[in-house]
Amino acid sequence: MKRLRKWLFVLGVAGLCGVSAGCVNPFAMGFATPIPMQPWVADRIEERCLTNDHKAPVLPPIPPGHRPICEDPPDKAEILRAMPRVARGVPYIYEEFRDDIEVTVEKIADVVDPPRFFPLIGPAQLHHCHWKCTVYYTETVESSHPFPFQCKRRRSEVIYIDKDHLHLCVPNVDARQVITRDMTSSRP
Repeated sequence: MKRLRKWLFVLGVAGLCGVSAGCVNPFAMGFATPIPMQPWVADRIEERCLTNDHKAPVLPPIPPGHRPICEDPPDKAEILRAMPRVARGVPYIYEEFRDDIEVTVEKIADVVDPPRFFPLIGPAQLHHCHWKCTVYYTETVESSHPFPFQCKRRRSEVIYIDKDHLHLCVPNVDARQVITRDMTSSRP
């Protein structure tokens, strides 16, 4: 009897361990168990979803005798997104930072191509705007373990950004005025 009681106890403990672990037991959180996530994952997902830099806008036709100019230089946020990423280090072992960021922007090309047909748009002219952006910053590399050190260096990086857009091309003067009015008027 004592032996039977001992075996029943061992089988009961083994069964309890098997039922209370993993996905077998629906009360052990199973699929609803929280999974820890690194803090940089949310930032990367947000960056991927919010950028619209790859879409070329379609603007109204160019009036005859008028030369369009590149009016919108890249802003600081767009330039910093185009830069190579900072190395993702291990806290207190190796960390890298960029401080004192200064940006200079200069236009290197402003060219309008002759009219041609673009699918889904129709006849249009491609306006090329090329910018040279120079970023000056202080790169700081620091560590606290196994021995603390900090290294600061002044760096510069050159980024080339293309901001191309399309201008519709309509040969008829009356149609050009109608299209320009429709594209520039504010709708309620």
